Amino acid sequence: MFTEKRLNRLKWACRRGMLELDVLFLPFVEQGFPDLNDEGKLVFERLLTCDDPDLFAWFMGHQTCEDKELAGMVDHILARVKV
Repeated sequence: MFTEKRLNRLKWACRRGMLELDVLFLPFVEQGFPDLNDEGKLVFERLLTCDDPDLFAWFMGHQTCEDKELAGMVDHILARVKV
């Protein structure tokens, strides 16, 4: 489902230019993304289409994401980072 080309685009999309997001996304796409099922991979891909200020607010706990799938992915990424 995720070709090498699509995965490379995904990795590029993880480079946000905001250090707080880069330190979450870049390691996750390398280490956690391969462990996701197909549905989880699509949710992560969709998460990367969100605006940086929203992502920052969700990951720093300033706001809660209204979309349950995206909120679940945020929680999943944060849990992996804390391990």
